[in-house]
Amino acid sequence: MLRLATVASLALLASGCLFPECSRTGLPAGPPEPTSEPYSLTIQGTTVSFHMTPVQVAGTRKQGFWMSTTEVTWDVYDIFTFGLDEPAGTETEEVDGETRPSKPYIPPDRGFGHAGYPAISLTFKGARTFCSWLSRKTGHTYRLPTEEEWELACRAGAKTRFSFGEDPAQLAGHAWHEKNSEESTHPVGKLTPNALDLFDMHGNVAEWCIGKDGKPVARGGSFMDAATQHSCEHRQIQTEKWNESDPQLPKSPWWLADCTWVGFRIVRDIDIN
Repeated sequence: MLRLATVASLALLASGCLFPECSRTGLPAGPPEPTSEPYSLTIQGTTVSFHMTPVQVAGTRKQGFWMSTTEVTWDVYDIFTFGLDEPAGTETEEVDGETRPSKPYIPPDRGFGHAGYPAISLTFKGARTFCSWLSRKTGHTYRLPTEEEWELACRAGAKTRFSFGEDPAQLAGHAWHEKNSEESTHPVGKLTPNALDLFDMHGNVAEWCIGKDGKPVARGGSFMDAATQHSCEHRQIQTEKWNESDPQLPKSPWWLADCTWVGFRIVRDIDIN
């Protein structure tokens, strides 16, 4: 059972002070305050469920949002990719290589592990189209977080570069990184969560977000990165090397042949009314 989430009453989005160029003195402090309840939802046609944790955004017109408690796992992403929510033998218009991913030509989990592990090697389009599919499936709007939302959730009210403080030597209890990952992703939710009960915000895989300029960006560190690259401020922009060895022409819009370290999590707005 999920623990009841408690969150800090945050004014970060209103102040815009979410990035390195902002002074940390503008970040809020104080005890956490309760907000909307966390929830779990089983995907129709399957026995697979996912979990959402609330994040409050004080001082703005927006009441807040739910964020997936962990990175999206293969258990969930496989349903989208292979149409596992459809009855056996059913043909649907969705499974056409346009609205669901084409079959990967190499195992996208790279042998790290599948059930319970974060989905990886997928493009920004793959993550965003998953959100569209899940929205149609559930009747609620799911999407990728903005950079501001992701950093707000990562900090969980902290002023420091990590949600637990400034010392990267303490990272091992919170994140899979270069020194403790054994060069592999790990099942989600096994280490200490942050103050919002969000797991793996600092590691395991970096996570697709919508950048300040509206373009794709991966936030956070991964199992491949040094401890210093796991701060709530860390960001990566995709380069051609992420898909350099893909032999297809044109290259796959769904899978990244040379990027084993990026996954994603999802958000859903909390209604104001």
